[in-house]
Amino acid sequence: MKDALAKRALEVNWRNLALGHEVFETDGATFVRNTAHPSIYDANFMFNVTASSPDEIDRLLLRAQREYAHASRITFRLDPHVAPAFEARLALDGYERSDSLVMLLEGALRGEPKACDVRLIEGDAGWEAMRALKRGEWGETAARVGEGPTNMAIPDGLMETNKLKCPPVRYFLAYVDGVAVGFFNAWEGIEGVGQVEDLYVHPDFRHRGIATSLIHHCVADARAHGAGQVVIVCDPTDTPKDMYAAMGFQAIAVTRQYGLKRAG
Repeated sequence: MKDALAKRALEVNWRNLALGHEVFETDGATFVRNTAHPSIYDANFMFNVTASSPDEIDRLLLRAQREYAHASRITFRLDPHVAPAFEARLALDGYERSDSLVMLLEGALRGEPKACDVRLIEGDAGWEAMRALKRGEWGETAARVGEGPTNMAIPDGLMETNKLKCPPVRYFLAYVDGVAVGFFNAWEGIEGVGQVEDLYVHPDFRHRGIATSLIHHCVADARAHGAGQVVIVCDPTDTPKDMYAAMGFQAIAVTRQYGLKRAG
């Protein structure tokens, strides 16, 4: 039962990422593609990999080269049940691995949120406020991913692909004195399993309960639209996972991402 729920949680996460993009199945994987955003990994990736034999693996890797000729990187997202031979081939071919921790909330959130001005993004002004926050977030994370902090194509591309998900995803901004200082989103998901994702609060406004308020607001929103259990995905090497666990999310799976930068 728990194994089946973990698989559903992984599927919800990948389908969330795929919203707004081209999606098709071929040669032993599900492909997600958006040629308008070649540098955004979340808009160009493969999941649900079933290739296992040497011939199947060769065929899938060749197909990936063709389908992502536009992209800056070829990206696979793997669940715990992928064929070991396929994962081993990615390691052999020089794909770089990173992990994500999948957590699930089944009951009520713990704790009481502080009063916070949280609003659904509606209209250009809201999205421009989101863009400014995305750029600030990028400034904090650029060093970790090896990109120049002044390259605004990445945060701008992320924001544009975020917009493509809406609806059904709903993005919310948190405001202090009329100024947007944080964001988060909610989606009712698939068959009763929803997701909340993409949490950020400006560093000048952290440790004031704003992130907690955004989480409570978005979990409530996902459930108001039909979700029961709610997924959140995080970096297992970073501290937000501890906050999520304290609020009632339970760790249920690890998903692996393998990426290979294209030459040129």
